[in-house]
Amino acid sequence: MKIALAIENFSRHAGGAEAYAVDLAQALIGRGWEVHLFGHAWAGEPAEAVFHRIPGLPKWVPPSLRIIQFALRHRRMVGMEPFDVVMGFGNTVTMNVYQSHGGVHFLSTIRKLRAVRNPLIRFLKTITALLTPKYAARAWIESAPFRIRPRPAIIAISQMVRQDLSRQFHVPQEQIRLIYNGIDFKRFSAAPLSRATELRTRLGFDREVLFLFMAYDFRKKGVSYIIEAAGEFSARGRAGQFEVVVVGRPPSLQLKRLVDRLHLNDIVVFPGSTREPESYYRGCDVFVLPTFYDACSLVVFKAMAAGLPAITTISNGAAGIVTHGVDGMILKDPRNITEMADAMQRFLDSHTLRAASAAARSTAGKYTLEANHRQVIDVMLEIANKGIVEQPQALRRS
Repeated sequence: MKIALAIENFSRHAGGAEAYAVDLAQALIGRGWEVHLFGHAWAGEPAEAVFHRIPGLPKWVPPSLRIIQFALRHRRMVGMEPFDVVMGFGNTVTMNVYQSHGGVHFLSTIRKLRAVRNPLIRFLKTITALLTPKYAARAWIESAPFRIRPRPAIIAISQMVRQDLSRQFHVPQEQIRLIYNGIDFKRFSAAPLSRATELRTRLGFDREVLFLFMAYDFRKKGVSYIIEAAGEFSARGRAGQFEVVVVGRPPSLQLKRLVDRLHLNDIVVFPGSTREPESYYRGCDVFVLPTFYDACSLVVFKAMAAGLPAITTISNGAAGIVTHGVDGMILKDPRNITEMADAMQRFLDSHTLRAASAAARSTAGKYTLEANHRQVIDVMLEIANKGIVEQPQALRRS
């Protein structure tokens, strides 16, 4: 089997989709397949892969043109030699397997902007975002898998994304494969207990229930709303029973003022970024991610693997693995502070927390990288076995 994968930067440290592409390439090479990587940059992993550099345009060139140039240059380059499978991740127009890690661009844009509190500013940002050349370029490329005949195998990374793709591109759901993301389960489920003790001691927490928030994009992930929920939670007389640990980056002046106004300086802490997320997963008790949009947030899987029940929203594809009230809670609206505070309060009960922790770990164990790779490889084999006649026109050149 000769496989082509394409993404701008093949690196485990460039982002979730980029790290996934590297792991998938490694799994394919492990089967003895020949893997070719097409992108702007490559960090050298896996070493056995063949890298084809797609030259980028200068930074001063508008983003829309850089996006289109990558897709068109990729189409020309993969057409120069035969491949059994060409897999796209949402940035190419030639493929016979498609797996988007960002969901539907239109819906992700709209949902993310719900995090903007001012209605007028939100409206203006929405109109501006949808009218940019960059948005148009993304939309044109994103629709490519649904224009190609025969249509590529479409893989959705969550049930939410599957439904979104079906509605946006008028494709029956049963024609879209559902393969959830996976994680290195052993890495996150087996972190030493000593790390938990060290973390709690360093943060100055002892017996409290620790709620963990972990993200870099604070606004999109709803950090201000979890702080407000902590304020309501505290006003219910629960101060001293819980703490909120916000990991990702230092707080803005606006967030500091919010914490001050709600008298939460002894409850909400910002330890900054970390290169050892396992210590936080192991040291905390409940994971909270009131996100406005995530195609399928892997931090939910990782936290659950460590035994943290997850509180997240219906706008997170990862909510599809959570059983409401069993291994976590699913919020309808991240802006509903009372709903979030109620969900957090549920886990102050030690019996409920222990049961949910065991259930979360069991759930996460079903979603491993190995399981994900097996399912994706099965799709690749199916497509390759259909023969070269059913591949897109650009792939037929020898």
